[in-house]
Amino acid sequence: MEMNKRAVALLKEWDPFSAGEDAYDLEIADVVAGLHHIDHPTDLAKCIRNVYEQSYQIWIPLEKCMEISYKLLAIKYEAKCIV
Repeated sequence: MEMNKRAVALLKEWDPFSAGEDAYDLEIADVVAGLHHIDHPTDLAKCIRNVYEQSYQIWIPLEKCMEISYKLLAIKYEAKCIV
């Protein structure tokens, strides 16, 4: 549960299209759901890019998605170590 809260906070802060942190609720939910099943940074980055691209029809460079992917996976692994 704590992992989800931290991941949501991080994704709200990310704001890839400068639309405001409350503009991405559906995308954030999809990415957090993917985070539960994806352990590889590149796979998670592709998931993030696909989710946001489908909603906004704007392409995000994979490098930007990789940055957030690593941060999300760090949250995930930290949560696993605590439990």
